[in-house]
Amino acid sequence: MKKWFLLIFLTMLLTSSIAGAATDKLYVIEIEGMVTAGTAIRVENGIEEAARMGSSAVLIRIDTPGGMVDATMDIVRSIDNSPIQVITYVSPEGAIAASAGTYILLSGDVAAMSPGTTCGACMPVTSDPMGETKPADEKTINFLTAYIRSIAEEGGRPVNIAERFVTENLAITSNEAMEKGVVDIIAEDVPDLLGQIGMAGVEIYYQEGALRDDVIDLLSNPQIAFILLLVGIYGIMFGFMSPGTYVPETIGAICLILALYGLGTFEIGVFGIILIIAAVTLFIAEALTPTYGILTLGGAICLILGALMLPQEPLLSEGWFRTFRLVVIGMASASAAFFIFGVSAVVKTRKMKPTTGSEGLIGLKCEAYSKIDPTGIVKIKGEIWRAESTEEIRKGEKVEVVDRRGLTLIVRKINGESD
Repeated sequence: MKKWFLLIFLTMLLTSSIAGAATDKLYVIEIEGMVTAGTAIRVENGIEEAARMGSSAVLIRIDTPGGMVDATMDIVRSIDNSPIQVITYVSPEGAIAASAGTYILLSGDVAAMSPGTTCGACMPVTSDPMGETKPADEKTINFLTAYIRSIAEEGGRPVNIAERFVTENLAITSNEAMEKGVVDIIAEDVPDLLGQIGMAGVEIYYQEGALRDDVIDLLSNPQIAFILLLVGIYGIMFGFMSPGTYVPETIGAICLILALYGLGTFEIGVFGIILIIAAVTLFIAEALTPTYGILTLGGAICLILGALMLPQEPLLSEGWFRTFRLVVIGMASASAAFFIFGVSAVVKTRKMKPTTGSEGLIGLKCEAYSKIDPTGIVKIKGEIWRAESTEEIRKGEKVEVVDRRGLTLIVRKINGESD
């Protein structure tokens, strides 16, 4: 009897376990490209949604060259405070978890990598005024070394290797990471990973992209913020120079607001902002008082230097800085051309004397077609006009138009000129 009871109990237990496994859920969050404020919001929201769904674990798939310090720390904080298990996974083959990505990888409860992936290269860098990258100052390096050490200690991972990621810019392959204890698993793909951690057969949910997160992700990219800043400034300026349509200033104001929001999501250099403002001032001066390109050259130099000094983010990759340098040079060239050929042409046109309409007649010279005392007729541009003058003018004498009142031209005699 006891044997039958034990058999029934084990059968029920096994059935319960299978049923429980069948209802297990895995929530997948993907980090691709640069880590930004939008990425951090997406991870935080994803973990919260996974917990509400009753997921057994969250899988964060990583493929990033680096990103923003604050965003990285926000992601690590979300992982640390997660009520459910978080698995960090560098995938697919060829993916990287460089710089900021390594901090995220090490913070997972379970860290995994696909074959052919790499991690590390966390040395903080900065860009000099010439656009070249170099190691950040000692204070920044010490802080980030301590930060990655605390992550490694909490996760039971090798502290010495974690420190070398920052101090020596060490980068390792997935096999090396496994040998050194940096990661727990090497898995070909997600099913292989789930099989190794005892979660085979679970339901997999992929996070759906939210428009708000995508917009923040875009705006918090320093390259996009820089472009929006220039478009905003130029739009407002062009609107003031050519009032009437309200389109340029409206677009400019929107771009400027978006740029200011984006600039607020990452560390910026104040001196860089000052140089960008100086550049715009020089461009305006060139448009108003042409100096044959001297002020434009100065403005382009200030714009390039200011833009390169704008992002002060030590976890951005060297490749990102190279791309940003090309973007800056392109925008500086476009700005110089815009002010030389565009704005200056508008200013010159506005300064030109009108040649049509009532104002176009003022200043023109013609002859009296009849005696004017005080009214008469003049012939101008082949047209007959009623004329009025405060002095007597004989027929055939040369006169100059000084004003217009309705259909009457006010003229004065040009002394010494007559037929």
